[in-house]
Amino acid sequence: MGCGASSASHNVSSSMSKPTGTASSSAEQKVVRRIISAALIPVESENSFTNMASWFDKVPEAPVDPILGLNAAFKADPAAHKLNLGVGAYRTEDGKPWVLSSVKRAEEIILNSGKYNKEYLPIDGLPEFNVASARLMFGEQLYEANAARIVTVQSLSGTGGLKIAADFIHKFMPHATVYISDPTWANHKSIMSLAGVPWKAYRYIDRATNGLDFGGMVADLDAAPDGSVVLLHSCAHNPTGVDPSTDQWATLADLVHRKGHFVLFDNAYQGFASGDLDRDAYSVRLFLQRGFQFIVTQSFAKNFGLYAERIGACNVITGNEREANCVRSQLKLISRATFSNPPIHGALIVSIVLSNAELTALWKSELKSMADRIIRMRQVGCPPNLALVSASSSPSSSSSSHHLLLFLLRLVALLVLFLRPDRPGSANMLLLLLCVVPAWTSLSECRLCIALDASRSCSIVSYGWVPVDRAATDSIVC
Repeated sequence: MGCGASSASHNVSSSMSKPTGTASSSAEQKVVRRIISAALIPVESENSFTNMASWFDKVPEAPVDPILGLNAAFKADPAAHKLNLGVGAYRTEDGKPWVLSSVKRAEEIILNSGKYNKEYLPIDGLPEFNVASARLMFGEQLYEANAARIVTVQSLSGTGGLKIAADFIHKFMPHATVYISDPTWANHKSIMSLAGVPWKAYRYIDRATNGLDFGGMVADLDAAPDGSVVLLHSCAHNPTGVDPSTDQWATLADLVHRKGHFVLFDNAYQGFASGDLDRDAYSVRLFLQRGFQFIVTQSFAKNFGLYAERIGACNVITGNEREANCVRSQLKLISRATFSNPPIHGALIVSIVLSNAELTALWKSELKSMADRIIRMRQVGCPPNLALVSASSSPSSSSSSHHLLLFLLRLVALLVLFLRPDRPGSANMLLLLLCVVPAWTSLSECRLCIALDASRSCSIVSYGWVPVDRAATDSIVC
């Protein structure tokens, strides 16, 4: 206690010790003295709490997210010529994020109409958004025919929709295991694990061809216990980009029916994959046409460019209207305990665009331009003076030797980079050889992407094939 407080208390105590001449005042003095004595009990040192065991001393540091961690490292890198190949976000020719014109016009409507405010949304989200989102996913005719058994709740983008789905599965399918493709988006496993849902992997990629291992996929899902949950990427499989054909989707539907499996679709790239909204929704609509009950989550991060707005949906296709009402009530309970109410801004943007014919047409054209540019960039390849990689060349008699040489060069370069990061010069020499050695191999075989900055120092930025404009960065070696 401070000196001033102690002195004041002493004065009060001294004044109370003076005789008053009455019994009642004497009793009052005793009460006051007891109160003052209690107040003046010495307080332990301010550091006494630091000597106690911490509540948090057993909490380990979690690993850095492999995608967002790379993004943070990119931002911290002072190099002038660098390229971010980590987070899956669309960039313009100048390497900048693109806010779509359709989105800007929707925001102008929100700002100028005077009818929108910042009040809480219902727990299940903006009703207009939910309807527009479901119509986009299932198509007008299928939606109208099945609207009574479709439940749509707004979510925090696709990730939030998957979390709602995982919590629902944990509560109402407690004995089910979720089967997830190998490889898959890393967050799928984290979401299921944190929701308490067990998961196992099924084969998806043939490592020898980098194509779909459909036989392995079917065998693993066929061997899974009846009534398992199967997580499928509706289009643009993340991270491979390899999707089943229409015939293969039909085969998967037959397998799901025969085994009594339940499907959870992750739909993060509708329209962004091919530029065609209907084509990218084929798998989901096939399962709806076949009469299945399933869950499909949606994200509007990619196809609307609304990455930071966290706008998405979780759709549950039930058996009938009564079941739909019950499921909706449970999804609202999950949402209420998770984020209470979803945000409004992104929902308004999507609902306004999709309810306005002019804005919808503009958005579709912008969406197609993004998808077409991605496809075109993949076809163009790396700059000719940096790496000679052809997607259409036929294998020649010397292709295997070229391929082996490139493989060995990449392997040695990797070893130098990882084992001797302080000596990038040696790796640079090897990587420069990659620029002059022809490679008659497919784009899917082009694995290592390494950025060389203006000082010729070398750093790995990503795995996979990424084309780069020579003017945008000093060089890219694939």
